[in-house]
Amino acid sequence: FGGIMKCDVIAQGILNAVKSVQLGIPLVVRLEGTNVEQGRKLLAESGLPIVTATDLDSAASEIVKLAQP
Repeated sequence: FGGIMKCDVIAQGILNAVKSVQLGIPLVVRLEGTNVEQGRKLLAESGLPIVTATDLDSAASEIVKLAQP
């Protein structure tokens, strides 16, 4: 939960964090708010194991799908 924050700034922070910890599993991110499309685009084009979701239900569905062996 980012509160009142621009989604592109949040996305850049997520990218920086994922790169620094060398995430070994996919991360599901739900963004909503100002600059949401720019934030989603940054995450999608990063080449990192990040999946974006538009709402909490789709985020939960993505997590369940990714957790399947």
